[in-house]
Amino acid sequence: MAKAIVRTSTEQGFFSRARQAAKRADAGQVFERKITLSFEDPNDLLAVISAARQKLILAVVKNEKSISQLVDILQRDRVAITKDICALERAGLLVSQRRPNPGHGIQKYVRATAPRIELVTVIS
Repeated sequence: MAKAIVRTSTEQGFFSRARQAAKRADAGQVFERKITLSFEDPNDLLAVISAARQKLILAVVKNEKSISQLVDILQRDRVAITKDICALERAGLLVSQRRPNPGHGIQKYVRATAPRIELVTVIS
């Protein structure tokens, strides 16, 4: 994916964008490779993208990291980081993968689903 967009939008705005996308598809236009997550209520967006989770995304957006590396970088509890990773995976912003760590069992690595993630909020 080229980028992910997380936005707040009304139902009307969502359907307006969907109609525009349908017109582009009917015209045979090429679509940009992106993921878009829309939240009707800005508070719902903030529940998923907290300040701590934004720092987590920033830590893995360019290069994947192990959970152990994230604990060191973010100076946070391993359990809290793991919970945040699960929430961001459910939202479609992060992906994790378990890999063998010779002599030490298995290690979990985390990366962003896109090299660019945009947060767009309109409060009106």
